[in-house]
Order: sequence, then structure tokens, then C-alpha cells
Amino acid sequence: MAELVHLTFDDGPDPRWTPRVLEVLALHGATATFFMVGRQALAHPEVARAVAAAGHGLGNHSFSHCHPWRMREEHARREVQDGARALEDVCGRAVSWFRPPFGRARACMTSEATLCGQAQLLWDRSAIDWGPLGRSTWIARRLARVRPGEIVLMHDGAGRHNHPDQLLQVLPGLLRRLRDTGVRTLESATKTVFTP
Repeated sequence: MAELVHLTFDDGPDPRWTPRVLEVLALHGATATFFMVGRQALAHPEVARAVAAAGHGLGNHSFSHCHPWRMREEHARREVQDGARALEDVCGRAVSWFRPPFGRARACMTSEATLCGQAQLLWDRSAIDWGPLGRSTWIARRLARVRPGEIVLMHDGAGRHNHPDQLLQVLPGLLRRLRDTGVRTLESATKTVFTP
């Protein structure tokens, strides 16, 4: 069996950048899991549905992307519930995965995700496609170190700090390298992968 890499994208759906990420993935026969913010999915339902229709996995990234450590427990639990409900309402299918905003795990959110039928999924390698280090040259260097078996964090939602424009400059190169070295992408729900 071929080696696998799990590509993930956070903070969308974004009406400008998510369709471009989808185009690049389709061009290279790759699949990914998109961890969507519920509020964003409600604001851009056509983009969220395009992700689902293309066969990509869906993940709950909370309703409003508030920092998990800056909320009372009741609010934190609602963020998980409302995020899941928004994605299911928009995309018409249940969500299997939960990723806390900023990757900051909190026990009450993890347990609420479990109650909602979602497993928590973090990452092994970040593109760091955000902030002052989110320039294409540096992103490319980090993604060049991706290895089989890793879960890779990237962003399709611009938000205030992310740079999907910079990521898109190097994403095709990552996908070509994975394909050329016999590494396939794994999407958590459908197991659709590269065909070497």
C-alpha cells in the first residue's frame, strides 16, 4: 500500500481563496479535509457546499474561532455544538472531525466534540502560512519537509493573519512532489487518494 499524507485546510470557507485551493487540488487529483468555521459556512454556503461536493472531508473548527482558553466552559461547548450544526445544515452531512481554534485543546471542547460524534484532529506539521513568517519562500521550505504519515496544517481562510495567496504559490509544487515520490493524499472520510 502506498504511503499517505493527510492535507488539512483551516479557517474557511473563504469566497476568494477556497475555490482556488479546490482548483489546485482537483488539478492534481488530491483530496483534503477542510476545517470550517461555522459562521463562515453560514456566510458562504455555496463555497462550503462546493468543498463537500468535490468529495473533501469536513471538519468542525468551532462556530466563531474564538480562542478556547478565553471562554467560559458553557460558551466553549456551544462553540463546538453550533459549529457542527452550521456545517451539517449547510453541507447536508454530519461532520466527523473537530479541530480547536489555534490548536489549543481544551478538555470541555474535546468532550463536547465526542458527544457530537467528532474525533479531535490536530496536526504534525504546519505550513506556518500566517503572520510575518507566512511568505511563499518560507512556506515552501517547511512543506518540503512533509513526510509520509503526517497531518499537514494549511489555511484556505484569510482571516486577519493568514496568507492563502502565498500558500497557493507553493501548493502545486507540494502536490507534484508527493505524487512523483509515490506519496498519496488521504482524505479522512472517503479515503480518496492519488493514483500513482
